[in-house]
Amino acid sequence: MKLYSTNNHHLSVAFPEAVFNSMPLDKGLYMPEHIPSLEQDFIQNIGQYSLAEIAFKVASALLKEAIPAPELRHLVQEAINFDAPLNRLDKNTYVLELFHGPSLAFKDFGARFMSRIMAYFLKDGEEVLDVLVATSGDTGGAVALGFLGVPNTRVTILYPKGKVSEIQELQLCSNGQNIYALEIDGTFDDCQHMVKQAFADEELKEKRRLTSANSINISRLIPQTFYYFYAYAQLQKQGKDKVVFSVPSGNFGNIAAGLLAQKMGLPVKQFIAATNANDTVPRFLESGIYQTRPSVQTYANAMDVGAPSNWVRIMDLFNQDREQLLEKVSGYTYNDEQTLQAITDIYTRYHYVACPHTAIAWLALEKYSSEHPDEAFAGVFLSTAHPCKFPDVFPQDIAAAIEVPPQVEELRSKAKHALAMETDFEAFKTYLLNR
Repeated sequence: MKLYSTNNHHLSVAFPEAVFNSMPLDKGLYMPEHIPSLEQDFIQNIGQYSLAEIAFKVASALLKEAIPAPELRHLVQEAINFDAPLNRLDKNTYVLELFHGPSLAFKDFGARFMSRIMAYFLKDGEEVLDVLVATSGDTGGAVALGFLGVPNTRVTILYPKGKVSEIQELQLCSNGQNIYALEIDGTFDDCQHMVKQAFADEELKEKRRLTSANSINISRLIPQTFYYFYAYAQLQKQGKDKVVFSVPSGNFGNIAAGLLAQKMGLPVKQFIAATNANDTVPRFLESGIYQTRPSVQTYANAMDVGAPSNWVRIMDLFNQDREQLLEKVSGYTYNDEQTLQAITDIYTRYHYVACPHTAIAWLALEKYSSEHPDEAFAGVFLSTAHPCKFPDVFPQDIAAAIEVPPQVEELRSKAKHALAMETDFEAFKTYLLNR
């Protein structure tokens, strides 16, 4: 598998280099030189396959010759060892639950796969791999649990002070071993900017072996394609073949993976980018002007991103052609008041508890459906986090209906260990060099 930079299609690197370096020197993002098309026979009969079988098939097509098939199969089975059930709420409305992994968020797909990919390529005696990750909520916990105890790795997680939930914070601050947390007095965009500065710093690159566990790393993106194929497989069993996916979108890695799956042959009618008040992409889709803004804090904190990194990948998939993009991607944005109302509406209508991110995806699907009343399709909105991670958001009657997993109670008994830091890159650099 060869990959190029979105800033330079003539730059070509092998998969291990893209995994460990995360970001090209020209500050683009890595994309596959060739996006394979899966056989039509596989797509037409996908309903007969399990999630693990689908994941192996997709990974094999993308990682051609990068990892031998037996090792790749074992890696996939170990990483993706939990389900992603598609629940039917009414005749044409479904929710894809992606929170059944250890950190209770969809980020487990990417983090667990990436950690095992890196462990596979790491050699005994090599320099310690410093994994840097910025998180607005769920990424940190998934990466922490994905890399916990992985030999020869050291993970540093930057998160914005006061802008993640209690459970999210404990998931990334209570692990110890090779996991370190930095509580940054700023926004997620500040955290992300500090990580990107680290990758561009010559002294750090010389003295530390740095890589990223954010979705800028191509090995985070690949496994996120798995659950789109699996959702379609579950729909196929119910006789459905036309699907619209509504995707809660912050850094836009989730929907980028869906679009990659579509380029590989997954038949998707439309993708909906559902955002909170951080509406950079919906504004672009409407006006044609791409203008980032400082992120603002919302109840859907994992989507509090004003400058989404993965948007360059999406534009690259569509050859920078906005008109072509609009044929496949719609965008809607919602504020906190609308989000809270949606949580109540979903519970009233379906007796289903949705986290704030999931509620926004449902709102966007409802809006799209109302604008296309004469079109027949299955509408699937992605549920990206377990509602127990946001206890302060729900009215009392809905909160009482949440089943809290045992690992959450265990988390609450642990102590928080995080180093407070200003949005000061030099302080961050010194920390990395002196540790």
